Amino acid sequence: MPDIDHELDVLYQHRFPKEELANKNRIWQVLCSEYFNRFVDPADTVVDIGAGYCEFINNISAGRKIAVDLNPDVRRFADAGIELINESCTAVQSIPSSSVDAVFMSNFLEHLPSKDMVLQTLRESARMLKPGGRAIILQPNIRFLYDEYWDYFDHHTALSDRSLVEGVLMAGLEPRVVVPRFLPYTTKSRLPQAPWLVSLYLRIPLAWHILGKQALVVAYKPS
Repeated sequence: MPDIDHELDVLYQHRFPKEELANKNRIWQVLCSEYFNRFVDPADTVVDIGAGYCEFINNISAGRKIAVDLNPDVRRFADAGIELINESCTAVQSIPSSSVDAVFMSNFLEHLPSKDMVLQTLRESARMLKPGGRAIILQPNIRFLYDEYWDYFDHHTALSDRSLVEGVLMAGLEPRVVVPRFLPYTTKSRLPQAPWLVSLYLRIPLAWHILGKQALVVAYKPS
């Protein structure tokens, strides 16, 4: 039988060589410190679903940080002190219900094989969240990427800001922040690479409307 984890490792090594991973991490340092920290308090418990290279969970300020990813290789990228859980995004049995303050997902849902599994993942996120907790979802927006979305072999499910909003509603969450155009598609895009330029980009929403091809949705669990 084929070794799926090995095949994915080969794919991602081609897509993100080591020098590019370092650059991505510098970008995420700015994204977390100057934008995403507004949704996370310093004492919060935060779960990163599909943590991958751990750019978010390594750089966000939080009291307890948990990386969830089926790939055990995630431990190579997680900083010390981050809890690692190798379980399915649809059944994170190690995390009790109503026990976390924020769940984060970035460029993850499009890799799931069906919208049914997307909905199961959103419902599992809602289960883990405390009342008033937030699901923070950064997602390529098919509305602005119809000609590029399928350039990646492991993209299976197309989502837009509108379908994502419907999904979080079906999962019992309230979407309060919806930004159809937030970040460019990838770090290979025209997003400024220098940290000070990334910082400047975040302060100019007009630039989002020009360059943004990823949607941001922040949905809250009713309290």
